[in-house]
Amino acid sequence: MSPESADVIIVGGGHNGLVAAAYLARAGRSVVVLEARDRLGGAVASAQVFPGVGARLSRFSYLVSLLPQMIIDDLGLDVELRSRSVGSYSPVGDRGLLVERPEGDATRASFAELTGGPQAYDAWQRFHDDLGRFAQAVAPTLVGPLPRASSLRNAVGDELMVDLNARPIGDLVTRTFADDTIRGTILTDALIGTEAGVHDQSLVQNRCFLYHVIGNGTGEWRVPVGGMGAVASSLVDAARKGGAELITDTPATGLVRHQGIWTVETPHRTWQAPNVLANCAGWTLARLLGEEMPRPEGNQLKINMVLRRLPRLRSGIDPNVAFAGTLHLRQGYAELQAAHTTAVAGRLPEPFPCEVYCHSLTDPSILDPELIRRGWHTLTLFGLHAPAGLFVPDPDGMRDRARDAALASLQSVLAEPLEDCLAVDSEGRPCVEVMTPLDVEAAVGMPGGHIFHGELSWPWLADDEPATTAAERWGVATKHDGLLLCGSSSRRGGAVSGLGGHSAAMALLDG
Repeated sequence: MSPESADVIIVGGGHNGLVAAAYLARAGRSVVVLEARDRLGGAVASAQVFPGVGARLSRFSYLVSLLPQMIIDDLGLDVELRSRSVGSYSPVGDRGLLVERPEGDATRASFAELTGGPQAYDAWQRFHDDLGRFAQAVAPTLVGPLPRASSLRNAVGDELMVDLNARPIGDLVTRTFADDTIRGTILTDALIGTEAGVHDQSLVQNRCFLYHVIGNGTGEWRVPVGGMGAVASSLVDAARKGGAELITDTPATGLVRHQGIWTVETPHRTWQAPNVLANCAGWTLARLLGEEMPRPEGNQLKINMVLRRLPRLRSGIDPNVAFAGTLHLRQGYAELQAAHTTAVAGRLPEPFPCEVYCHSLTDPSILDPELIRRGWHTLTLFGLHAPAGLFVPDPDGMRDRARDAALASLQSVLAEPLEDCLAVDSEGRPCVEVMTPLDVEAAVGMPGGHIFHGELSWPWLADDEPATTAAERWGVATKHDGLLLCGSSSRRGGAVSGLGGHSAAMALLDG
């Protein structure tokens, strides 16, 4: 059978591949997207996880911050991102640290009650003013060629650039704040999906922190109305309307280039094109090319739940407030440091640091009307410092241990048993789904279950880095001509942003 041909073949039908397909097809290129699974969208997906329970959960990814409004507008996406009414709540014994959105008197009072005076909240405001200034300088550059580090340094000043780009973020936070809870509330953004200590000299935690605070110039993480699946569906529509061909159940098995043409091998057909965009992890791409690279290792636990009602908290705060934003559990500064030390020593941290989100408080539409009427809710728990390697010797047994440790962290702040609030499915089982990094890998093909496909990169070029090609300028270059990175492994990849797909498309059109 003769090979099929196109101008561009995109390997992987996750959200970045769909973004690239939509831009390139609208620009007149013939585009084919090859997806290994039976559905498109990758980790940007919703699912009815529990039999007989009408709740459409954002099963893998769950919040959106980095998706630029420009991409939404360019592609005409039917996507609503809704603000949460609370930033975060961190229980501390029978009290807690509340951060409203927008911040007001209750936030200031909460800081004062926790620390005994106004100084900590004043420092918090100055700290976030600095982060806002940095975010407003970086965010506009994300949809253009990579800026030079010196241009950002000129925009934000040497001191702030050094604090965020050259010294461990833990140093800045511990120098600025004395309170353990405030430190931990900030530093969790440096550790989500990243196995690091906040004082590591590698600065991988700094890069993770920056991606959590620069989105759209505000760093706000918002809830996609209709669930993550609504984002994926809108991207599929945009790519198809542009004229892209989207093919599922077609895994790429090899990549070979000959005389300027790439051949993409699949189990049933062969495709050829002068340009291939790799919307897969760098490790996966290396295997397709017959090359070697270190395998990434994820470090998170994801638990999806459905509750008949939100549980009461020991602190007495209204559950509709506590669960409306990010509920931090066992994420004080000392606890985070201890958890990392325990994890790298090959043990599961106990207490287990994690955070909880209730999407249905912000977007009830993910529940069937009858469940809304009855006061049911979804709950997502995201656990830190659970490296994939911990689960390899005994995947099922360690999954159960991690589940118990995570739910114990949640139970420790509740005034009633969580079990009394959990819904059950049509088969009488509690509505609790647990996913380790190994489960994530099995479900969506992320090597090692790493949610960023590997370590994140600075979203700019060092002053001495080459930028002679369009692919280098856009941060999507590989060592092979005509082969561009398109997903989370690209220079500005990671999270639900579409930036990898946008950058790859722009590099190809600029080239």
